[in-house]
Amino acid sequence: MIVIAHRANLQGPSPLTENSIESIQECFSYGFHVEIDVWFENGNFWLGHDEPTYKVENLDILRDEKSWCHAKNLEAALELHNIDAHYFWHQTDDFTLTSRGYFWTYPGKKLCEKSIAVLPEWGLHEESYSLSLGVCTDFPLKYIA
Repeated sequence: MIVIAHRANLQGPSPLTENSIESIQECFSYGFHVEIDVWFENGNFWLGHDEPTYKVENLDILRDEKSWCHAKNLEAALELHNIDAHYFWHQTDDFTLTSRGYFWTYPGKKLCEKSIAVLPEWGLHEESYSLSLGVCTDFPLKYIA
């Protein structure tokens, strides 16, 4: 099962450090994949949930095989496509397809073998998300065996 750290959180929501380069690298050090909120403004990539907060100086973090880039604006989606990053965009759709063909599935919606169950801590039972390819969670450390 793929375990994806939502916004690079390890032990629950952490608005002061989520989406930071340091948090992303820490998640990578545990072997987790990471969902990253990405903006593109004024010719640069930025990370941050509600607004561009951290300027991306090295595009390798966006191209990393363990990065799942959540495009926060149209420009980010276009530029992520241009650099061959793994990306998606969504709001409240039941699911959206990522650029690599995975089903990024809204909490509580129907799952399949290509699904990423987003935020299972919002009430999905383990037997429900066990049908999926992976989970995106604010609590990835709980999945370490």
